[in-house]
Amino acid sequence: MADGPIARSPIAPAPPIAVVDGWEVSQRRSTGALTLSDQTPLAKVLVHADWDGAYASAAEVGFGHAGHVDDNVLEIGSGVGEWLLLGPAGSAVALGNRVNARVGTEFVSVVDLTHGRALVRLTGDDASRVLSKLCGIDLADEVTPNLRAFRSSVAKVVTDVVRDDFDGTRSYLLHCERSSGQYLFDVLVDAGAEFGLEIAGFVNDDSGEAQPSNG
Repeated sequence: MADGPIARSPIAPAPPIAVVDGWEVSQRRSTGALTLSDQTPLAKVLVHADWDGAYASAAEVGFGHAGHVDDNVLEIGSGVGEWLLLGPAGSAVALGNRVNARVGTEFVSVVDLTHGRALVRLTGDDASRVLSKLCGIDLADEVTPNLRAFRSSVAKVVTDVVRDDFDGTRSYLLHCERSSGQYLFDVLVDAGAEFGLEIAGFVNDDSGEAQPSNG
């Protein structure tokens, strides 16, 4: 049993369940060629700043692109003058400090969205075929290559989509409002059924030992 309050994703975890860094998560493991996992516990920090200001100059990426700042942080140019930072669960404060170190005297808005948004990862060679059933964006390599980001409708849900290939395998992160998280997850499961999609559990890049949940 974990000490203190437990955070929960809007997406019901598939058993077995554990508590990792204060979050109740699925520990299911899959060796399937196509997987979907709930990554909601990852820290999510949204930055709004002048499109041509100090933060924009220091940012690793511009609008429509994503880049790995280091092994554990992904920076996404999610809009004009808008960036999303993703990091290990529990790292939101550190991500905010990273922003403050870049901006000098420039005024920026820094908002922790960790608990207010849902985040899932779809991984496998057939991932683009699954998304193509739900989204009108051209997902061909020459149009949306690795580390390209866009905002679109996915199954009629406004979604930020980031292609973030994982160990050489095509992979997409999908980020939406918390209230739409379970719906989006279920629609992706349904769309991927014909391709043998399997549900995989959460793995935190910087997590400690998982603790059994009583929950």
